[in-house]
Order: sequence, then structure tokens, then C-alpha cells
Amino acid sequence: MNGGSPGSLREGNRVRVVDALRREVTASRSDLARLTGLSRTTVGSVVADLQARGLVVEDAPNGSHEQPGRGRPPVLLRLDPAAGVAVGIDFDHDAVRVALADLSATVLGEDRREIDVDRSAADAIDAAVTMVQALQRAAGVDAAQMVGAGVGLPGPIDRRTGTVGSSAILPGWAAVPARLELGRRLGLHVEVDNDANLGALAEASFGAGRGLADIVYVRLGSGLGAGFVLGGRLHRGATGLAGEIGHVQVRPDGAVCRCGNRGCLETIAAEGALKALLRPPSGGGLTTRGLLDLVATGDLGARRVFNDAGRAVGRVLADVCNALNPDAIIVGGELSEAGEPLLGGIRDAVSRYTLPAAAQAVEVMHAKLGERAEVLGALALVIGNAERLRSVGLAALAR
Repeated sequence: MNGGSPGSLREGNRVRVVDALRREVTASRSDLARLTGLSRTTVGSVVADLQARGLVVEDAPNGSHEQPGRGRPPVLLRLDPAAGVAVGIDFDHDAVRVALADLSATVLGEDRREIDVDRSAADAIDAAVTMVQALQRAAGVDAAQMVGAGVGLPGPIDRRTGTVGSSAILPGWAAVPARLELGRRLGLHVEVDNDANLGALAEASFGAGRGLADIVYVRLGSGLGAGFVLGGRLHRGATGLAGEIGHVQVRPDGAVCRCGNRGCLETIAAEGALKALLRPPSGGGLTTRGLLDLVATGDLGARRVFNDAGRAVGRVLADVCNALNPDAIIVGGELSEAGEPLLGGIRDAVSRYTLPAAAQAVEVMHAKLGERAEVLGALALVIGNAERLRSVGLAALAR
């Protein structure tokens, strides 16, 4: 069997160990062998390499690891927080959120600014760069400490080019080389990904999916998308378009979607569709906050609309469960604040249309990280990428 070149295998092993330490914060060598599936000999070699490069340090012994009568507790390892600083940028439709974090994922600074991201990529990028520079100054971070930037955009991303893959969904970004432009402006290696993928990565690393190997994260808002973490790794598909469940056709004769097709899930379960259903009885304009307030105050019409939307989403997710057999479906995004009317509808449909064994294995739960999920996922994208990490005095890990 061709297992790849020795260099690629070594780098793959480094990535697995760094990713495990990012998710667990601290772990012994035995823990790392269990979490990565590598042999203890291989883990020992990788850890020694990472220690020599200044990326991994020994942590103070944790009493919880002591076993009476079995000698000293194992040495715990962690990513060295001082080895570098990561940048996370989340472009939502109406705002930019930026954060800096050390390599232990401790946030050093964070800011949010309202801006029409959809209208002008140039203005949004200007705002993000200015915010990064301000946070950098406030945190006293030297430019040489910056190891890379993760960036989230609310649309399908072509991973081969780092650009938005659909002019219909984010027209202001369609011709913009976001990865190259941000990399040039920040002087950093930049990775660009879909916002649902970053939400999935964040919830798997720090939130409701922590400790689970296979999760489906669903982001419900002005658009509708999913991110898949399979076997502990983010799954993007061949070109980065995995998880575009908002454009699964559920009504062949339904409304025309912004993607150009008819009857997509997004046309009946995203924010605009729900507002359209409730606008007449509510009278006049209806904001997202107003939509959620109707549910919170017990409005029967709003609760019914959200429950119906949940059932529609759950019907599509049932097919996903049959195909992927995940541990959990984690529901995030602005509309997830509706709570049980929405989640209950998803649970009902998943239970009804998923194979019994897969339905019993999956838990539908609310996301924990709220509106910060995507920027935290952007940080995790950098911290978990061993091939790209750089720091003061740290040689390239890929050499």
C-alpha cells in the first residue's frame, strides 16, 4: 500500500498531534496515542520534534492523572502559548468580527464592527485590516509573532483559489481574491473558509461537539449551510463545497432561490422566508430580533413557523444522517435562538426519516458558542495547521 512520502507522513503525524493538543489543551503521550491513533513510539518522536521546534512544552502534572500505587503521574503536554499569535476574521453579512489568540486558543483581544459586507469587499477588508492592527497594538503583539490568519465568509468557498465560489450568493466578492488580498495586506499566510465550516470546527474544538468524532453543524440565518466534522477532521469535499444543504431541492415547484434553482431548502427555512410568512400578521417591517422576540413571547404563529422550518431542515438532515451517521447535529446561527420550537421540529423529522440505528445514535443539540463561533473557528483553523505555524525563532514545521 502506498502511504505517501516519508515527509508527507511526518507532516501528517505532526498535524494530528497538534490538532489533538489544540482540542484537548493538555494531554499525556498516552492520551495523544489514543486520540490520534498513532503508536506511542510515533507520538514520542513527533512530540520530541515539536518540543525541539519550540511549539510544545511540558505542563505542570495534573493530579487527576495520578493513580495510587502506580508511580508518578504522566507528563502532560500542551501547545506553547508564547510560540505565536493567530488571527481570526469572520465576515458576516452585516458585520466583521476579529480576534487574536495565542496557540493555546486563549483570546488576547476581540472586536466587532457593523458594516455592509455584501455590498463592498474592499470596504470590509479595509475594516478587518484596521481592526487587526488595532488589536495587535492593544495586546502588545509584535508582527514577528503572528503565525497566520483564518478567515470566514458567508458563502461557498473554492478552496483551490480562496475565492467565493458563487457570484449569486456574495456578488460583491465574486471577483475578489480574498485569500491573496488579505495575505498581502496583513503580511501573513491566510486560509479562507465557509462560515458554517468554521462554526463546525469551533463547536467541535471548544463547544457542544467537544469530544465527539463525527458532528454535523447547521448554521441557520440569512442563509442556510452545514459543516461536517468526520473522524475528528473538518470535511470540505473536493472543492470546498461540502455542506451546502441550503440548496437541496425540497419543493420542485417552489420559489426561485438566489442560486437560480427552485424550491431550495433556503427558500422555506432561512430568515427571509420566515419573515415573509410572519410579516402580514405582525404588521409592517420585521427584524431578525423581532422575529425571535415573537417566539420568546409565545406567539403561536411564530412558534408554528419555526417548527415547520425545523421539520423541513430535519428532513434534509435525516438523509445526511443516513449517509454519515454522526454523533450529533449541532444547531447554530442567528435563528437557533428560537430554541425548542425550531430544535423540536428538527428532532421530529430526524427521528421519523432517519434509519432507526442512526436516529438512536444522533443527538440534536443547541450550539454553545453563539455569534462568536465563526471567529473562534477561524482561530482554530490557524492553530490546528501545523504545516503553516510560524513563531519567533521557530523553523518551518514542514522542512
